[in-house]
Amino acid sequence: MVNADDFGRSHGINAAVVRAHREGILTTASLMVNESAAAEAVALARENPRLGVGLHLALVCGVSALPPQQIPNLVDANGRFSGNAAFAGLGYFFSPARRRQLRAEIEAQLAGFRATGLELDHIDGHLHLHLHPVVFRILVENAERWGIRAMRLSRDRFFLNARLASGQWPYRVTHAMVFGLLSAWARPALARKKIRHTGSVFGLLQNGRVDAAFVGKLLGELPPGDSELYSHPSLDQCRNEFDALIDPAIRRRVQELGIQLIRYQDL
Repeated sequence: MVNADDFGRSHGINAAVVRAHREGILTTASLMVNESAAAEAVALARENPRLGVGLHLALVCGVSALPPQQIPNLVDANGRFSGNAAFAGLGYFFSPARRRQLRAEIEAQLAGFRATGLELDHIDGHLHLHLHPVVFRILVENAERWGIRAMRLSRDRFFLNARLASGQWPYRVTHAMVFGLLSAWARPALARKKIRHTGSVFGLLQNGRVDAAFVGKLLGELPPGDSELYSHPSLDQCRNEFDALIDPAIRRRVQELGIQLIRYQDL
């Protein structure tokens, strides 16, 4: 499957998502329900029923669903989360108040998604915070009640990625290690709850560089089974990622290799 994160964050992202779905290889998108262009994104999703839409849980670098007075330990007076994922994550471990407020905010964002009337294709997190042990435990413990049936397991294959791309080695090494460990820890819990996930995820180690050159190389190296390639297509900030998803050569390569483009609900 090919996913677009940050659906609903801006008009440029929304337009790129729809075009990449209609004209390219995009099959799913992850919706930020509290962002300024979320209503537009929902309307576009309704016009494109084959697009699988999941929740992009935003607990950093975003706006909360609940008012600041209900979650004062998580957001500022304007309802904005911290922009520092590491700092926020540490607070979840050591503050019972933050953990209680975190659960309420997660439930509110899921309620916001349900209010759209869209089917929940999957759940993932902005900056992959859905795999933070505290956040992940809340999601798994409430999966049945909240209708969570599929989740991104953000484990990118470092050695495969190293063959396909170069540069940004500190970023790629640290992210491969951190999310490799978190994914290994999370996988048994997902299996127990029968929450579906792909065998591989690609895009984590590219950090905004999911361009046509990378995708073209990746398609010929995909491991057996189901994989997710996620990106951040936009008509302005990440134009290179949008261009990759609508590249005619990429579409031909997908057809030549017999790659089936699916959604999480198709797993």
